[in-house]
Amino acid sequence: MLYQELIRRKRDGGTLTAPEIRALVSGITTGDLGDAQLGAFAMAVLLKGMSLPERVALTTSMRDSGEVLDWDRGPVIDKHSTGGIGDNVSLMLAPALAACGAVVPMISGRGLGHTGGTLDKLDAIPGYNTAPDGATLQDVTRRIGCAIIGQTGSLAPADKRFYAVRDVTGTVESMDLITASILSKKLASGLEGLVLDVKCGNGAFMATRTEAEGLARALVEVANGAGCRTVALITDMNAPLAPSAGNAIEVLDAVDFLTGARRFPRLWDVTCALGAEALVIAGLAPDTDQGRAMMEEAFHSGRAAERFGQMVAALGGPADFIEQAQTHLPQAPVIRPIPAPRAGIVTGYTTREIGLAVIEMGGGRRQPSDRIDPRVGFAQIAPEGASVNQGDPLAFVHAADEAQAERATAAFLATCQIGDAAPDRPLILDRISAG
Repeated sequence: MLYQELIRRKRDGGTLTAPEIRALVSGITTGDLGDAQLGAFAMAVLLKGMSLPERVALTTSMRDSGEVLDWDRGPVIDKHSTGGIGDNVSLMLAPALAACGAVVPMISGRGLGHTGGTLDKLDAIPGYNTAPDGATLQDVTRRIGCAIIGQTGSLAPADKRFYAVRDVTGTVESMDLITASILSKKLASGLEGLVLDVKCGNGAFMATRTEAEGLARALVEVANGAGCRTVALITDMNAPLAPSAGNAIEVLDAVDFLTGARRFPRLWDVTCALGAEALVIAGLAPDTDQGRAMMEEAFHSGRAAERFGQMVAALGGPADFIEQAQTHLPQAPVIRPIPAPRAGIVTGYTTREIGLAVIEMGGGRRQPSDRIDPRVGFAQIAPEGASVNQGDPLAFVHAADEAQAERATAAFLATCQIGDAAPDRPLILDRISAG
């Protein structure tokens, strides 16, 4: 089969068959398809698009390019978020679902652009291994019910190479290729069900609701077409989800959430809503009302916190992490309040800029090789609608030194709007399902 002929046909708007797409993906995996050809194929897809059968064929072929995990018990479910600021939902959701009877092999990612990454958060926990071998992943997940780790080298290797080429050829934004990239990794972990959190707003990759709904529908259609029951929620990302941004700080907020020390309304509602959908998909709850009740019980009873602590210990972290999180997590040497410049009501944030400010502090990466400082970021961020007096803390900056704290304070103040009326905006905007 001549790869250039398949590329030419897609360039001209033609349709590829499932065997032809499998041949292309095989070439990606083996290296027979050169980088120039792979870049040309990606550009052809970006410009001409793919039909639903083509998307399904590309996703399943990339899934099957490496190992596909098999589980001896289930239901096996997972969650994926398109990313935002203060989005630490995975840290609470995975153990809560496990406490409700699900098997959750959660393959997560690192920070992308202005957003924080689940793996970068977990790296703040001393000893926690985000890259165990496949046998360890299966052992921990079977014993505890959940494991949050990164993509192993054996899962969807075609995606890893394809993404690297897309990253340097201006083709990352293709909806077809985004869909295949996200789902191939998730489906390779042996999922039976998936719940998606597709975010929109000034802190999301999809700024508008129309864009978010388009991506959600693409993901739901392809995942269900590949045999994985999937539902998506469209959620608001015009403000940080948790009251923090920064790796160790977000982990501490997750522990507070799990133990009941502090639970933040926006974070609570999104976590419980996603969990309820996942439990229905998994067949563990008859409807979302019962699913939400199960999630809330898992948190209030402490069973979710117990599972999280067991998972951390099993993957190399401290055995007493839940009880002594503040002791184990690295702390910034400079912590100081960011005072409100005037009295009023917090009416909003330019949320993406908060993420960029954390990156500037060293809490994210400018280059893939950059080392992350897990200590830095912003804590106790005032929620939208909060009333403040002049001088009240809008947040607390956690910085490596005084100079960094000064710069970060100025950057944060530039993101915050103070006005006279609280915003009225729903948190969960829509639900997208198959059919």
